[in-house]
Order: sequence, then structure tokens, then C-alpha cells
Amino acid sequence: MEPMDIVAKSKEDASLPKATMTKIIKEMLPPDVRVARDTQDLLIECCVEFINLVSSESNEVCNREERRTIAPEHVLKALGVLGFGDYIEEVYAAYEQHKMETVQDNIKGAKWSGAAEMTEEQALAEQQRMFAEARARMNGGTISSNQPDADQSLEN
Repeated sequence: MEPMDIVAKSKEDASLPKATMTKIIKEMLPPDVRVARDTQDLLIECCVEFINLVSSESNEVCNREERRTIAPEHVLKALGVLGFGDYIEEVYAAYEQHKMETVQDNIKGAKWSGAAEMTEEQALAEQQRMFAEARARMNGGTISSNQPDADQSLEN
């Protein structure tokens, strides 16, 4: 990432990727609206400040509950404390949607690999079969004599 892609005053300052933030800003506005570059920078700085504010308050909520890890519930409480209570329901809905998408991605990944439905022996047999097929393709359709195919490895 190029240094100019980040909006920050110094290396110690928190920052957000300028290209991503610019895209988000443009998506939120009607297509015929243009935003000056310095206005984009100001909006990005506001986003960074908002994140810092919510993070700090979430940390305080977490500490008051004598916890060491900030949980989503702490962020929701922090929004209320900071006067953003009107947004809690929408933020919670976005959080729930994110959880569902994450679960679905994990399920898709497990089904794609087939690991969720296979025993270890079945997975090993499938792996050996796939290796044999790959060797056969590389050797012009014949399985080399020094590499057992899947059926031979299962018999041993």
C-alpha cells in the first residue's frame, strides 16, 4: 500500500485506507453528487475519530464489567452512553447479519472440502485417489509404477 493511500498526520495516528473510504463515501451519495478531495479527507478523519471514540468508550464499559476482552455487547452499550442509542438496533442487525454470513462461509468451506462428512480414512482414500488422478494426467494418462494408485494404497 502506498503511503499516500492512508489518511493520517503521522505514523502513530490511526488511519483508514483512503481508497476504500472514498468508495464508501461515493456509494452513500447520489451518483450526480461530487465530493471535493479535502471534504473526503475530512470525512475520513471524522470516521477515524468516531472509531476511536467508540473504541475508547467500549473499553471503559468492558473495564467496568471487569472483563479483559471487548465484546459486541460492550460496543452496543458504548453507543448508548455516547448518545447514539438510535443506531443500536441497526448496528445489532448488521452484527447479526455478519455472524450469519460468517457461519455460512464456514459451512461452505467445510462442504467444499468434504471434510465435514468424511471420516479420516475416507478423506485419506479421497486424497490418494486425487493424487493418482493428478499423476496420471502428468504422466500422459498412465500411473507410474513407483506410485501406487488409490486402490492399491487402500489394500495395504
